[in-house]
Amino acid sequence: MRCVGRLSDWDDDKGFGFVVPHGGGDRAFVHVKAFQHGSRRPVEGDLISYAVAHDARGRIKAAEVRFAGQRIETRTPSRPWPRAALGGAVLLVIGVCGWAGVLPGPLAIAYFVLSGVSYVLYGWDKAAAGRGAQRTPEGNLHLFDLLGGWPGALVAQQSFRHKTVKASFQRGFWFTVVINLLAVGWWLKSGFAASLLQ
Repeated sequence: MRCVGRLSDWDDDKGFGFVVPHGGGDRAFVHVKAFQHGSRRPVEGDLISYAVAHDARGRIKAAEVRFAGQRIETRTPSRPWPRAALGGAVLLVIGVCGWAGVLPGPLAIAYFVLSGVSYVLYGWDKAAAGRGAQRTPEGNLHLFDLLGGWPGALVAQQSFRHKTVKASFQRGFWFTVVINLLAVGWWLKSGFAASLLQ
């Protein structure tokens, strides 16, 4: 049975809220992953239609959620965008270039260390989100991405399925990647890197 209702108490950072059905009845828990594939990010007050389901404890939850008036799309199985493969490939190239002397060794090491830190921070943030505990500020995640941890962040985003849907975060993330690459490119081309490492 499908119902129609409005989103309430929506927490965009955690990706969940509740839906209050039109015509009365118990409100249902709604998670962002229950929305039809390719849907925009939900906001407080959105009118949605959903199938009533129950979780393992028998609590009411919304399933097969779509925005009112949204066409039904059959979800074709698709492989996830290969963030982890891209991050791993970047680290492999950095490692080979560092070993071959194309990149300064300390720079290659810095990318590996910062990628490890980014991976751990994303993991902590995902775990904290699941527990409802204190989260890692997005600014901290972006800072380590900007400093060179973005390859590890790519691996973490896919491994933990974390921060891949939130459009504002992804815009900020890719901005830090571009700035990092431009800064490192300038640093290497200007000769400043060579003078520091002599």
